[in-house]
Formats: sequence, structure tokens, C-alpha cells
Amino acid sequence: MAANSKSSTPIRASGMSTPSSSTGDTPTAEFKVYKPPTASTSTPLEELPDSYFTPSSADLKAAQATLSARTRSLVDAPLQLRAQREAAEKSKRDRWPTTTIRVRFSDRTQLEKIFPSTDKIRSVYAFVRSSLRDDVKPIKFILYQSPPKRDLLVSDPNVRDLSLAELQLSPSSILLLRFTDESLNGTNVPAPLLPSITARAIELPKPRGLDAEPPKKEKSAIPPTTSSSASTEKKIPKWMKAGL
Repeated sequence: MAANSKSSTPIRASGMSTPSSSTGDTPTAEFKVYKPPTASTSTPLEELPDSYFTPSSADLKAAQATLSARTRSLVDAPLQLRAQREAAEKSKRDRWPTTTIRVRFSDRTQLEKIFPSTDKIRSVYAFVRSSLRDDVKPIKFILYQSPPKRDLLVSDPNVRDLSLAELQLSPSSILLLRFTDESLNGTNVPAPLLPSITARAIELPKPRGLDAEPPKKEKSAIPPTTSSSASTEKKIPKWMKAGL
């Protein structure tokens, strides 16, 4: 957790992660910040109730089935030698050596930074906290994914000891941010970032092909009269054809 600029004593958030930043009160320069989409470029999203993020029974069954299948595959898989396991892990690291993380605030401002895929989730918490205003730094927050909703808590032993790659966040992921202080979670509340960071915000790039025209339908090579005349010919009685 970053230290307050007015004090050399680091501020800790009880019950949450306490990452430390070696860069003081401002994050490193290798990051981007994107402005919220404007009304002219995007339709505003309605604020969703908490019930929307509560998984249904079907979601829970699907998650349990996936977990059971993964457990069976691990149990039933043949034992690997240590050298083979290390080679497999190295192959994954070589494929995705870095992980791009975008953290989205409630007003849809986004912070983006590239981390080594071997980093833990605490590195992401440290980066986000170092980007917050001094008055907001002490307030606890949670990074999560949705849907399905998954909190990435540093206090969770199933999360804190895994790398970003092992958390299935590689090669890129979007994480949502939720403060424990609900007054900071409104869609009309600007992201509480340092002024120096807000000043360097840029427009979010448009998705590829957004302005592309839809493909035109190809005209049929068979004239419409052909099918109608053919159907008419089929309807002629046989005795009539014989007479002709």
C-alpha cells in the first residue's frame, strides 16, 4: 500500500491487502488511464442491483461441474517428473510473459498496466492504491470479476499465493473495483484518482470494425420468376400435359 504523501507511515486497510509501493505516492509511468465513454459514443449503462451479481442455481451447478471436472483431471492425470512440470510451466510463461490488467471504476474510468505474469494480485492492488487520492487511500476496496462474480482478495489463500497466470488473468483481463464506502461506488462519482493521473487520461480506443458497414446480401443468380414458373409448371395436371 502506498504511503501518504503527508506522512512517512504507511496507511493500512484492515482486513484487506496491504501492498507496498516502491514509487511513493504516484505509480510508475508505464500505465494508461482512459476517460469514461461519453454519451455520444456509448449508451449509458444502468446501475445494476446487487442481486444481478448473485449467481443463480444454474450458475452454481455449472461452476461446480467445471470444478469437479478439473479436479478429476488432476487426480486422474499421470504423475509427471519434476523436470516435465517445470518445462510445462516455463512453456506457459514463455507464451504469456506479461499480463495486461484494466481496472474499471464505477464511472467507467479505466486504469491499465502491464504486469509480469508471475506477479501476484497484490501487485495490482498496490498499483491501484498508489493511484488514488490521498484522502481515499485509507479506504478499503475489492477487485473482482463479473460475471460470474469472483472477488480477488489478498486475504484469500486461494488467491494470494497464485500468480496472475494461475488466476487465469493472462494474457489480459478487466477487473472491476468496489469500495467499502458506498458513496464512492455511484456511476456519477468520478474515479478518485490523483490529479496528476486524471490529467493524463485519454479517450478509450474504439473497438475494431465499429464503423465498418454490414456486409451486403448477395443477390440470387436465379430470377424470382424462374421459381414461380417452375411451381406453376408443377401444378399443371398430368391429363392436361398428355392432351398437349
